[in-house]
Amino acid sequence: MGRVTERRRVVRIRDGVVGVRPDTLVAEEPLEIRLNGKPLAITMRTPGDDFALAVGFLVSEGVIAHTADVRAVTYCEGATEDGSNTYNVVNVQLAAGVPLPDITLERNVYTTSSCGLCGKASLDAVRTASRFPGIAADPVRVTPELLSELPDRLRAAQKVFDRTGGLHAAGLFSAQGELLDLREDVGRHNAVDKIVGRALRAGGLPLTGAVLLVSGRASFELAQKAVMAGIPVLAAVSAPSSLAVDLAVESGLTLVGFLRGRDMNVYAGEQRIVLPERAS
Repeated sequence: MGRVTERRRVVRIRDGVVGVRPDTLVAEEPLEIRLNGKPLAITMRTPGDDFALAVGFLVSEGVIAHTADVRAVTYCEGATEDGSNTYNVVNVQLAAGVPLPDITLERNVYTTSSCGLCGKASLDAVRTASRFPGIAADPVRVTPELLSELPDRLRAAQKVFDRTGGLHAAGLFSAQGELLDLREDVGRHNAVDKIVGRALRAGGLPLTGAVLLVSGRASFELAQKAVMAGIPVLAAVSAPSSLAVDLAVESGLTLVGFLRGRDMNVYAGEQRIVLPERAS
C-alpha cells in the first residue's frame, strides 16, 4: 500500500553552499472511486483513509448520507494487467434500495489535488440538494476569540506537515474548540472528504454544532461539502470564492475567511458569531 511520505535525493543550496541530502516528500497517488463496480471519479490523493475518502466523496455528491446506505467498501483486485492489487482503486457497494446515480460522461469526474470538483459539467450539477436541510436552523454560536485559536490548534496537530511542508489540513472542532478529527492530504477537498467519510462510517452525520477549519482557501466545493455533511460553520485561513459565499448565503452556512490571529472576515451567517458591541 502507498505510504504517506517518500524519500527523494535533493541538491540543497543554502547561502551559496551546495550539498546533497535526502528530503521527505508527501506521497501523491491516484485513487479511482468505483460505485457498484462502475468507475465514478479519479482523485490525486495522499494514501491513507481511502475508504473514508470514497464515502465522503459520495456524501458530497448526494449519493449517501448514512452508514446504512453502504453495504461494503473494498479495494479492487485485478486493477493492473497482471492482476495485482495497487490499493489505488476503491469500490463502494451501495446497500439494497439505495438509488444508483446516473453515471454518465458528464458525471464522471477527474478531480485534481488542487481544483476539487471543477471538472463538473456545469454549476447546476454540483448544487446538489443536501440530505440534511436543517443546517440553517443549527443554533450553534462561537466567539471570535475561540475561532482565532483554531488555526494554531490545527497546525500543532499536523504531524505529516512537520516532515514535508506539503500538505493541506482539515480539522473538525466542537463549538467549545475541541479538536474532534484532523486529516491531511495533498488536496484540501480530499482532507474534508476523509473527515466526512470517517464521520459517516462512525454514524456521526449530520455534523451539527461543528466547526470545519481548512488550511487554505474556501472554494465552492469545500462549502458544498460542509453543507452536504450538515456542518454549520466553515472557516478558512485564506480567502473564499464568490460562489462559496453565494452558497453559504443560500444554505445558511456560516462562512469565515482570512482567519489569521484575531483577525477574520465573516462572509455569511454572522448570526452564529458572538460579536462585540459595535462602536457608535
